Amino acid sequence: MDLTVQPLVSVVTPVHNGEKYLAECIESVLAQTYQNWEYLIVNNRSTDRTLAIAHDYSKKDKRIHIYNNDHFLNALQNHNHAFRLISHESKYCKVVHADDWIFSECLTKMVELAEKHPSVGVVGSYRLDNIKVNCDGIPYTVTVISGREICRSIILGARCIFGSPTTTLLRSDAIRSRKFFYNENNFHADKEACFDVLQDYDFGFVHQVLSFTRRHNRTITSSAGEFNTSFLGNLIILKKYGSLYLHEEEYKKIFRKWRMKYYRFFMKIFFSKKKKRKEFWNYYKVGLEEIGFPVTPVKLLKVLFVHYLIKSFI
Repeated sequence: MDLTVQPLVSVVTPVHNGEKYLAECIESVLAQTYQNWEYLIVNNRSTDRTLAIAHDYSKKDKRIHIYNNDHFLNALQNHNHAFRLISHESKYCKVVHADDWIFSECLTKMVELAEKHPSVGVVGSYRLDNIKVNCDGIPYTVTVISGREICRSIILGARCIFGSPTTTLLRSDAIRSRKFFYNENNFHADKEACFDVLQDYDFGFVHQVLSFTRRHNRTITSSAGEFNTSFLGNLIILKKYGSLYLHEEEYKKIFRKWRMKYYRFFMKIFFSKKKKRKEFWNYYKVGLEEIGFPVTPVKLLKVLFVHYLIKSFI
């Protein structure tokens, strides 16, 4: 790629009370070998020094732009708000969470691949996930794979290699073409967004560690454990995109498998001595109703009774 003619990249950091790691995150963007970027830091009503830190850096580099929300948004709403702020001239968008950072060649390597292959809408890479390298699974000789193929393989059981928002680069047109890029009812909206974009694009992969994801108790990913959000997130994706990426019989078989998995999950919760909070049930109620898959105690008992009855005769 000719580094003298670089397409504009919109780097986005939605943040709430991120003072502990924000400076490290910003420094990693400033250290990029790629130079044609705008950096949007979207402060979500922080009560710590987040805004002050962001303003200090914006005074040092005019490419850094600070947006301060008028009212508090939840994490997914703030991401969608941030996406709507990117420049109309940007060709690519790179999210960097305030807890994370990117290696100096991240933008150069990802944009280079995307520019070489216009069919690519999402670019991924290996990432340093705390102390482990992951998002592997694509053969080293493969740098571009069809969106249909990668999504099929994940639905059929392959390990997801999209990582987190910090791990991927997106074509800005794919973001701008959607009113809400992230589904605000899916905790794993970044994964769902990849499935949505890859209906029309290929997936590109750089075989290099280009990002760092921090794991600690305050991250959104860590707090997801209480709600077992991957259960609902995967079901939403399967219900929305399974029939698009799988053959009819494949989809029916996979859906039956996941449906029973979810029923068992809910039955385990119902009979657990450790009762879940009201927020837990509201989370699942809204998400399941959105995809036309409501779960009631009567339905759970009926389906499980039939399942085990049939199983006893096999």
